[in-house]
Amino acid sequence: MIRIDDLALFLRTAALGSFSNAAREVDLLPGQVAAAIKRLERELDIRLFARSTRSLRLTAEGEQYLPTAQAVLDALREGREKLRRESSELQGSLQVAMPSDLGRNVMLEWLSDFRRQHPALTLRLFVSDQVADIFRDPVDVAIRSGVIEDANYIALPLAAWNRRVLVASPDYLARKGRPQVSDDLLRHDCLMYILHGRVYDKWPVGGRVFSVSGPLLTDDADLVRRWAVAGEGIAYKSWVDVREDVLAGRLELLLPDYPGEPAPVNLVYPHRKQFSPAVQQLHSMLKAKFVGMEKGLPKML
Repeated sequence: MIRIDDLALFLRTAALGSFSNAAREVDLLPGQVAAAIKRLERELDIRLFARSTRSLRLTAEGEQYLPTAQAVLDALREGREKLRRESSELQGSLQVAMPSDLGRNVMLEWLSDFRRQHPALTLRLFVSDQVADIFRDPVDVAIRSGVIEDANYIALPLAAWNRRVLVASPDYLARKGRPQVSDDLLRHDCLMYILHGRVYDKWPVGGRVFSVSGPLLTDDADLVRRWAVAGEGIAYKSWVDVREDVLAGRLELLLPDYPGEPAPVNLVYPHRKQFSPAVQQLHSMLKAKFVGMEKGLPKML
């Protein structure tokens, strides 16, 4: 069996060019280093070094094996550091911005559990449909639903499959009828909200864009979902926002053969250096939570 310490001594001997130099570096005798190299050569059944009284150099086989040995030690080191990161107690504060509906109705419980698992961590949540500027606003990461076009952000996928769907309550459909084709949206009460600073009244559905209208408008997308459940009209919402209502029968999917626009959910942050242990564990937790939430979403054509 190959010993990890022997691999490390092989790499240092190759780098320093002698058993003596490698021995001094790790406080061993030159004979101990030479013995480690011989053990490794026996395990591999190859000659790693060509030795003479004046020189020590890698053989062709030693040159070939060198990157493999380095990769093994690098993988072991990375695994050890990962375990240390994940087992160490998270401290300090983590500031997270997220959309209103997703934050209140989906992620609040998840994040509360996350905080309980890390009692030394202070969690600060900013819930709003105003898109946070993670370069200027006091947030560490943001949860975004929708296609990200700004290449300056680092975006880690949470639910790449997510998209918008049309929904309405059974009560509304009983009163106003069920749309059969996408053009029927023009004759229904559509629930609108402000997105990216403008009224979101142009809905891409089935490859076309429909200019919809309705009597209700808000700057809080969570209210749109609540209005839809209350029977006030048709909503065009992210699947992860309305999934529980659909599965519970409070809302029904409309026009499933007309796919809505993609709305992938991502965790975004400004720079790779800010991928702290807290952010890493938050991303791992959220990604695991979103697994399986695609169930019930009609397949895109």
